[in-house]
Order: sequence, then structure tokens, then C-alpha cells
Amino acid sequence: MSVKRISQFFNPTSVAVIGASNSPNRAGFVVMRNLLQGGFKGPIMPVSLNHTAVHGVLAYPSIAELPKIPDLAVICTNKNTLINIINELGEIGCKHAVVIAAGLNPEQKLALKEAALTANVSLLGPNCLGLLIPHIGLNASFSHTIASPGKLAFVSQSAAVCSTILDWAKNKEIGFSYFVSVGDCLDIDFDELLDFLGRDAKTKAILLYIDNIEDIRNFISAARAAAFSKPVIAIKTGKTSAGALAAEIHTGGTQSSDAVYDALFQRAGMLRVNDLRELFAATQTLAMHPKLLKVEQLTILTNGGGPGVMAVDTLLQSSGKLAELSDETRAALNKVIPQSEMTSNPVDIFGDSAPKRYQQALEILLQAKEVKNLLIIHTPSALAPSEDYAEIIVETLQKIPKMARPYVMTNFMGEDAAYAARRVCANNAIPTYRTPEGAVGAFMHLVSYRRNQKHLTQTPESNTDDAKINKEAAKALVNEFLLDEQSYLSTHQASQILTHYGIDCIQTEVAYTPTEAKEQAIELGFPVALKLISPSIPSKSEVGGVVLNLNDAQEVEQTAFAMLLRIKNTYPDAHIEGFSLQKMAPRAGANELRIAIKTEPNFGPVILLGEAGTGLEFGQAAVALPPLNMNLAKYLIAAAHDKGVLKDRVLPEKVDKYRLCALLTRISQLVIDQPDITSVELNPILASNGQFLVLDATISLSRYKAKANRKRLCIRPYPIELVKEVTLKNNTQAQLRPIKPEDEQAHLEFDQSLTKEDRYKRFFGELPQFNHDQLAKMTQIDYDREMAFIVSQEQNGSACTLGVSRVLMDPDKQEAEFAIVVRSDCQGLGLGTILMNAAIEHCKSQGVKRIAGITLPENTGMIELARKLGFKITRDFEEGSINMLLNLT
Repeated sequence: MSVKRISQFFNPTSVAVIGASNSPNRAGFVVMRNLLQGGFKGPIMPVSLNHTAVHGVLAYPSIAELPKIPDLAVICTNKNTLINIINELGEIGCKHAVVIAAGLNPEQKLALKEAALTANVSLLGPNCLGLLIPHIGLNASFSHTIASPGKLAFVSQSAAVCSTILDWAKNKEIGFSYFVSVGDCLDIDFDELLDFLGRDAKTKAILLYIDNIEDIRNFISAARAAAFSKPVIAIKTGKTSAGALAAEIHTGGTQSSDAVYDALFQRAGMLRVNDLRELFAATQTLAMHPKLLKVEQLTILTNGGGPGVMAVDTLLQSSGKLAELSDETRAALNKVIPQSEMTSNPVDIFGDSAPKRYQQALEILLQAKEVKNLLIIHTPSALAPSEDYAEIIVETLQKIPKMARPYVMTNFMGEDAAYAARRVCANNAIPTYRTPEGAVGAFMHLVSYRRNQKHLTQTPESNTDDAKINKEAAKALVNEFLLDEQSYLSTHQASQILTHYGIDCIQTEVAYTPTEAKEQAIELGFPVALKLISPSIPSKSEVGGVVLNLNDAQEVEQTAFAMLLRIKNTYPDAHIEGFSLQKMAPRAGANELRIAIKTEPNFGPVILLGEAGTGLEFGQAAVALPPLNMNLAKYLIAAAHDKGVLKDRVLPEKVDKYRLCALLTRISQLVIDQPDITSVELNPILASNGQFLVLDATISLSRYKAKANRKRLCIRPYPIELVKEVTLKNNTQAQLRPIKPEDEQAHLEFDQSLTKEDRYKRFFGELPQFNHDQLAKMTQIDYDREMAFIVSQEQNGSACTLGVSRVLMDPDKQEAEFAIVVRSDCQGLGLGTILMNAAIEHCKSQGVKRIAGITLPENTGMIELARKLGFKITRDFEEGSINMLLNLT
């Protein structure tokens, strides 16, 4: 669905209610009541076979007899009538419908989806509460209460959660720009809504309640684009296997591991919360104050020692950081807190503090340069009501300009005594919480959001490991194994593929009988490790299929016979291919790691990192989505440490994290290059002296079959197929390629090389030099939605950018906007033609119908190039610009 259609869906001027009723227990009764009471200004037209009027409004006996075509139809009838109603709506030209009915089986859903497609009717639902758009007074739902206008958008698959959120928001006086119950997401899904809401000026933050996501690739593209401009906060149910099954039953779809969803939300720059309590807390902090924290350190002011300690414990246990007070700040506080000569953070002003002392301490902290985030904790005091202290906070903050203030949160403890104080804070847009733990938890949401946002804009280190990769040779080997009908590769076979990605495996010999094993062991030299080869037994250690430190030939042969006998008794149907033998590698002082690739429903292949062991499930590993660069690999290692699945052991040598990052990027490239590989297990990997040696490896193969409307990878990797060599008019060679995140510094130098006149032509005005965040957005692009081609040439030992063309496609790929700029001292070399042709060909390959651009009348070079390439040139006299349009169909 296009953003244009979604925009029309959310801006109706007339509504029909199909199945409107005067019976209070019917959805058609509640929907009509809510529409009439909501203040919607357009016509509301009930359709009912049984009533001539509903809620006093004239009803129509059929859809065909409606006096005008409604912009939106709300269908309140049972599921068995839906196909006919959709067909009738299509016949009169109604384009949008909300389907309330629940309980459709898969066959009924498919039939409804096909009917809507044929009738050209977009659907919200089924199994949904409906739609509320407060700023136009639309309450097209069967909710029990209303939503006030506001700046938050809420989208939920659960109707029950919608009702809960509406109740909470009403109590907190929080309003919404849009309140959308999507139900089973048969047609309108999260990705379309994120595209719309991410561009909507009325929406400052987006809240999501998710049971499942079917189109992961479109979701992550839309979420990443939205998260660049505003906070996106999500609850994802199904954290346990039982919960996942319940979610699947509730709204259908396919469930993947919860750890993989964690990786998805982090990669998209979103914030994930665990439950509704956390969602409420995150809403009051991040959504109401969406600016990023400047720093992560927290300062605490409290009139109670115990609550201050509770806050500190919660902060540090959540990987938070306490701010360190300067000597000047400590000295100033000591003057107003007579009981203390050693003031520190948390700042305890003691329970007997009068309001004046409270205000003095607060003023000192608000003006301290090192205090960027401040939590104020107040326990009930006999000296003055809590409300008085809240008024002090408000008055003190109002004396300081907003831009100069720290980020301030409050915690008024208690209930009766604290309620009025919390109300004062809420009315003055100061986040307030019932407990110290809740306040710190909310603050850590801001920290997590800041960290996830940094993932979107951090420039990765360059990695020069490309020379270690020979994907064509690896692909040929994979094909040979598949032609031989070998779908399970053990170490001696897997190593042949892995070596083409610079992954070192220990020398491995194969024996088919115990006697051959004895002979192979003699040739290798002792001690040796003996391992069973069997695709039927994924974890050989658990069944005694791995024996280490065998020291003589007789011992090897006897162990092999014993292994076969044991497997015959425990796994009589197991297919045994033989044995592998390896000379024992020195493990003293080495770290032992495990890296795996697993293929997940909807997500495709994912990468897992943990410690060596008998099993590496998602709960025992950190998870990342390919493709990885050096920074993303670094975050994966950090996540493994935070999760406790990778520990810094007391060993003579730490793991070389830079080289581990490089190894992870090569494994990521293996995932990208080899679609026939469905899983990989590298366990254990010995990490020692900056080297990584794989002792045991397995690879599973299956011929990849592309699916319609489903990509193998959930994030499009760097499109290396678009890289090519070009010849410039001065007969020098250059490279035309898509831009990379690693190009940030070169792009900065390119921008600095432009003359003032060229920058004015490109940006329609005088702009300051780009900062890091702006450059990151230019170089870290979503190749599914936009493209930036650069022409790069080696100069003085480093890559120099000569020109850039960009195309930004709308989500439905109807139209793309282009822009182009050539380095000022490189004009006249044919770069404009090369870059524009690359942009045009890319748009054609993506199915884009039109490509458009705008330039200034004085940019005659661009105008002539566009005319030469077939663009239609028109002048906009009102805007003083030149419009360029090329139809590609």
C-alpha cells in the first residue's frame, strides 16, 4: 500500500457504518455512538437491514442506497458477511474499510484479502477495535472511552491492550495523534503505518504493541526511517515459547525467537520495553521528551537515604552510570546541608530539610555543568506537604531557560501525600514516578534509546579483510556438495568452504572404521581427539561422540568401537558416516568461543555468539542480523558480555576484539554470499595470540528457493553487484559504486571541496558544513529505499570522491527524487552523465515509475544534462525553480 493511500485512509470526510444497530450489545451500536459523540464533522451514514434510524440518524437498507460514496466504511457485521460487503463497497467506489469481526480462520482471511484486492478496498483489521483520530473528532471504534488530541501515535494488534492504554492515557491526560488497532494485519500492516506516522508532523513519538511481524524486511526499513526522526517504542509479546504460541493463535503469523526480535529493534534504532508498565513509564520520559540525552550519567537528589540507595542500586544493576560531582558543586552543597561535609552523588539533604534547603540544593545542581540528568526523590515530610515541594521544583525550573536545563525527573513516594505533587509535575510536563526503581527504569529507557540511536549513526572502522574472501570458489564447493546430495558437512568438509572466508580450521582426517581411525591417528601424532561423524546426532558430546586426549593407537581403536556400540544402543537408527581425527590443540590460556548461523522464520539467517559448550540456543547467545560491519560486530560482542554469555576470564591473554570483529564480518559475508547454507556451527573456536582456530565445524546445506514477495535477508546487504569501473573524459579510470558507511570522512572532504556557488546550487541556499549525524545519514543508507552512487578515484594513497548522485524512493516506489553534485574541480569529465545514468538504471530496476528533481534556473549544466537524458523540463515561477521529470514506464 502506498503512503498516499494510507494518508487518504487517515483523513476521511465521511463514514458509513455497515451493520449499525440500536441494540446496546452490538458493535454497530457502540461504533455509531462513538462516531456521533466524537465530534466528527462529516456525514455519518448507518447501513442497517433492521432499523430505519440508528441513534436518531437515518439508516440505509443497503450499501448501494447510500447517498454518497463514503471515504471510510466501518464493518460491524459477522465474519460470514464480509466478502459480500467488500464486493459491494468496491462496486460503489469506497476505497477504505475497518473490519471489526474476529475469529476468521486462515482460509477465510485469504478469501477476504483476495476480495479486497479485487475490489480495490484497503482494510484495517480484521479482529480489531477500530480507529481513532482525535484531531478530526473521529472515533470509528467500539472503545469504551475517547482519546484526546495529542502528539503520540499508538498502534496495536491487541484490542484489549488498546482499551487499557486509552484508560491509562485518560487518567494521565495524555493525548494521541492517531490510535490504531490493526488486529490481524491482513492488509494495512506496521510498515505502512510507520512510513505514514514517521512523516506525520502531528506525531512526535510512535508506540507499538506487536504480536508478530510477517514482513520483517519492510518493517525494519520503515522502522529505521521513522526512528531517525522520532522515538519508536515497542512491546513485543511472545518472549516465552508458550507466549509465542499464544500470540500466534491470537493474530496468526509465524513466530521467531524473542532474542532475534531484540536484535531487530536495536538494529532499527527503536526502544523495546517488556510490559505495559514499562510502556507507560517510557511514554512519560522518551515520548514526551523525545530529544536524545547528551550524556548517560545520572545525578540524584533525595531527602531520604534509603530511597537514594534503592535508586543507585537499580541504576548500576541496569548498567547505568552515576555522575561525579565537581569539587565546586560539592563545596556549594556542603554550605546548605549542615549535616554533611562529604556530599556526594546521591545528594542526601536528609528528611528534616525544610523547603528552603530543598530549593537551595536544587538550584546548585541545576546550575552545575556536570549535571545533565537529574532525578529528584521526595519522601513525605512533616515540615511541608509534598505538593509544596513539587511547586518548588516547578518554580525553580522556570527560572532556567529550557535549553540550559538538565533533563529532570521526579519521584514522589507514597500515595495520598504524593498524589497532588505528582499531579503538579505532570501538569508542568515534568516526568514523575511512584517509586525510585520506576524512575530509574524510565531513565534507562532513555539511555537504551540513545545507544540504539547511536547504532544508526556511528561510523564503522574500515576492514581490509576482503582479500581473504573468495566467494566464487566457496560457491563452487557448495554446489559440488549439493550435486553429491550432501546436505550435512562435518569439519573436514566444512573447512574447505570456511577457508575461502579466511576462517582457519584445525587439520582434520577422516576414518570410516575403527581400524582406519587407528592408522590415521598414528600418522597425525598423539595425543588426538576422536569425534563421531553423524548428521543424525547434532550434539555429539552429549552422547559420548567426542573423546579427547587419546594417547596411543590401541586406545583410539578401542574408543572408536565403544563409541559405535554406545550409539547403536542409544540411537539405533542414526546414520554413522565415520570418525574424524584431529591432533590435540594446545588450549592452555586460550579462550573458547562458539559462533553459529541459524535460519529463523521470516528473518532468514541470523548470527549467534557465545562461549563454547554443548548447546548454543538463543538464550545462551547474543544475536545479530547480517550484514555486519566492524561497529555492529563490536556491539554484538558487547551484547554477549552484557548478557553474560561471553565472560572475560582470568587468562594470560584477552580475546583480540578487533580481530574477532573482523572474523564476525567475514562470517556475515559468508551468510550473504552463500544462500544455500542454512546453518553453521563453529564450536569450539580457540582464541589465542590474536588468532582464531576452529576445532569443530558443521554446515547444513539446502538449495535456496526464492519466495514471492519475501527476501532471504531481512536487511539488504551492500549491493556489490552495482560496483563497476568507468573511464572519465580525461582517460583516467575511476570506480562507480554505491556509497558505504565507511565513506563518511571521504564524503566530508568531498563536501568541503565544493565551491560556495556549487553548494548553493545543490542545497538552494548557504548551509554550514555537515556534522557527523548529517554525514551518517548520507552514508549509512537503506539500500532498499534509497541509493547514493559515488564516483571514487585513488589519489595520494586514499580514495577521493569526485561526484555523488542520490535517489530517494517513496515506500511504494511510485516516484523517486534525485539530486546530483560533482566536485567543483572535476566538472567537465562526464561525471554528471555517469552518475545520472546509474541513478536512472537503478530506479528502473526497482520498478520506479517516475524520477523527479528540482534545481535553480542558474544551474544550466544540470538543466542541459536532464534535457539530454530525456527529462521534461518545466519552470515553477512561483517557487523560482526548475522542475525535472522523467517517466520510466
